[in-house]
This record gives sequence, C-alpha cells and structure tokens, in this order.
Amino acid sequence: MDSWRGADVPRLPGSGPAPRLHDTATGELVPAATGPVATLYACGITPYDATHVGHAATFTAWDVLVRAWLDAESAAGRRFRVIYVQNVTDVDDPLLERAARDREDWRELAGREIRRYRADMEVLRILPPTHLVGAVEALPVIEAFNARMAARGALYNVDEDVYFAKSADPDFGALSGPGTPSGFSLAEMADLSARRGGDPGRPGKKDPLDCLVWRAERPGEPAWDSRFGRGRPGWHVECAAIATRYLGTAFDVQAGGSDLVFPHHEMSASHARVAFAAGHRGEGTVFARVYAHAGMVGYRGEKMSKSLGNLVFVNQLLVGGADPMAVRMALLAQHYRSDWEWTDTTLADADARLARWRSALARAEAVQPGPGRAGRAEAVLAGVRARLRDDLDSPHALAVVDHWADTLLALPPTRITPAEASGARLVRDTADALLGISL
Repeated sequence: MDSWRGADVPRLPGSGPAPRLHDTATGELVPAATGPVATLYACGITPYDATHVGHAATFTAWDVLVRAWLDAESAAGRRFRVIYVQNVTDVDDPLLERAARDREDWRELAGREIRRYRADMEVLRILPPTHLVGAVEALPVIEAFNARMAARGALYNVDEDVYFAKSADPDFGALSGPGTPSGFSLAEMADLSARRGGDPGRPGKKDPLDCLVWRAERPGEPAWDSRFGRGRPGWHVECAAIATRYLGTAFDVQAGGSDLVFPHHEMSASHARVAFAAGHRGEGTVFARVYAHAGMVGYRGEKMSKSLGNLVFVNQLLVGGADPMAVRMALLAQHYRSDWEWTDTTLADADARLARWRSALARAEAVQPGPGRAGRAEAVLAGVRARLRDDLDSPHALAVVDHWADTLLALPPTRITPAEASGARLVRDTADALLGISL
C-alpha cells in the first residue's frame, strides 16, 4: 500500500540525545532504541471514517519520536536509521458495518478513507512510515503466522472459527496483567475484551480471553481461501504478523493509543511469543522492547469516539480555514500520554502562539544577518532537544520557543543584532526538524 509524501527535514548542527520513552509494561523511562537502526510499529486506522483529532494527536506523537531519532546519535556513534511500520485494518467488522449501513461497497469506503487519511497526514507534515501495510495485502503473511501458532498447538476451533489459546503463553499478561503498572485483573480483562471487540462469553471457548485469529466466512462478508478455510483474519493477529514480518521477531517500540493496551497489544505480543519462542521464559525479547501509549482526546465531556459521534475531524478544520500548523501546534501543546479535551479555544490558542513565533522570526529576519554567536537560537535548539529526550515532552519544547519569541518581540528593532538575525534560521529549522512546524 502506498504511503504519503514526506516533508523535507532540515539537518540540524550537531546531534541530539537519543530519546527515552515511558514503557507501559514497566512504568520506567527507558531508551526508545539502542540503534543503530530504530524500529517502530504503530497501529494504524480502520478506514471507515475520516481522521479525527484523536487520531492526529497519536500519530503526531510518533512523528515526534521519529524526528527525535533522526536527529540523534545511537550508541554506535552514528545517526539512527529509522524503520517505521504502520498497518491499515482495511477489512474488519466496523468497516463492514458502516459500509452496510450506508449501502456502499466496503472496498470503496476503505479506499476513500485511506486517501483522506493520507492527505490529512501529509498536510500535518507527519513523516510517512517506511511501510504502510493493509490487512488485505498482508493475508499471506497472516496465514503463515497463524500456521506457526498452529504448529505450536496454540490454536483450536470453535465451530469453523479459529481461536488462540492464551494458555499457550506462560507470559500472558506481561504488558497489562496483575503485577504490571496497568494491573488489570482477569475479570477486568474480560470486561475490556467485551467492550473492545472480543467475545469472552462465546460458548465453546476454552478460556473467556481466548481471541479469534481466523473468522470463517459468513454470508455477505468478504472471505479469502486459506489453510484454515475461507474467511478473514482477526484483528490482533493482523498486527502481530505484520510487525514481525517487516521488523523481525523483536523490535524497539510498539505504539498506539492507551485503549490498545488491552486486549490489542497484549494479545499481539502473546501471539508473537508463541509463534517465535514457544512462550518459554528466558528466551530473549520477542515482539516489542518498549510499549508507548498515547492518551485519549475528549470533546464535550466524553472521549472522542466514532461510536459516540463526538468527533472533530482534521479535514473539517482545514476546510474551515484552520492553518495546518496551528492544528499541529495544538496537538503538541499536550503531552502525548495525557488525556485531554479539545475545546473551542484549543485552536485559537494555537493560532495565537503560531502568530507570535512567526512575528518574532519576521522581526529577526528583517535585520541584515551577520557574524557572531547567536546564543539565544543555540539555546532554543539545545532546549528543544533536551525536552524531547525525556518522553517526548512537546509542551515544554514549545515553551522553549515561546521564550525565544517573547524575548525577540520585547526587544526594540535596534537591539536585534546581526548575529540574532542569523540565528533566526536555526530557530526556524529547529521548529521544522524536531517539532514538524513549518514557520
């Protein structure tokens, strides 16, 4: 599947520190990658509606991670090379249900929303993944992955559907179960599973938490031939198969919204452990080394979600005249792990901030640049790098640029030196390369 066109990223002088992330599994701040290749898998969209602000906030966070990696040196003393994989769940129940409701071919619906998603990502200057992979194109990969789990004795049938037995993985719950920072009990897991697409109450299952990996063909639904019969894949196995196919059995970061901790990321990791290490302890890392999760975005007092219909769509903001850089700045003003609410003033505040930055640059660039040390601009670069190093602290990174802009705007034009004017280019490039904001 084609990705979108990426923006050019300025090369900054020197190099930044390697970023560290809060790991959901341990609650600790750990290196996001040790290099020299940094690998990231981010769960993508199910394309049955337009990109909303919650999606955009999540993908902007991972974009900042990629930008921090590209600016940093690994332990080997070389800049990181980044391999970023993102999936698109282009066949699944929500997509089929929306298509049936609107009397539309599910493939046409998916295609239209994928194109809209790509356009939204491009205009927000989110760097494209190395591989954007749809579930349909990955069917052979998913089938081969399921075959590995079957060979381990981890799959069984309920009627003609195929399920994964969580008992095949002794480390099930390592991400979100009892004893982890998430600390979900089995009862809480069952409740979350029921609310997030699972079927813990289905008769015939060996365990309520066992999950579907291959859904047998139903009348009127799309289906493909496989060694497990005609049907289509489950959701969790889709990501496990795609991630390990493109990144290997172990990779650096699994990223997604906090609503994916359980069951999606727990199940995907469990599938991979069974497929590639038979679920035995002590056999080394399988699947992700670090788990990063973005907070939920609310609107009008509720989590923004398609089921509630309380969505703020990126394309509608842009059609309404919003500056894409103000939208991006509004997202960066929140720490990615925080739950927060989009309000009527969110975009206005970002617009005002963006205007201050641009005014400060215009004032500095009105002076003929010249030699000398641009200390304030160098401090901006160092400060933004330092803030992003520790868990992508974009709000405080923005505050670093705020301080520079407010200082420049407070100076009389005669006090802006040629060196300060020369430094304006460094501030512009810092905002672009690390924060993705084109000024």
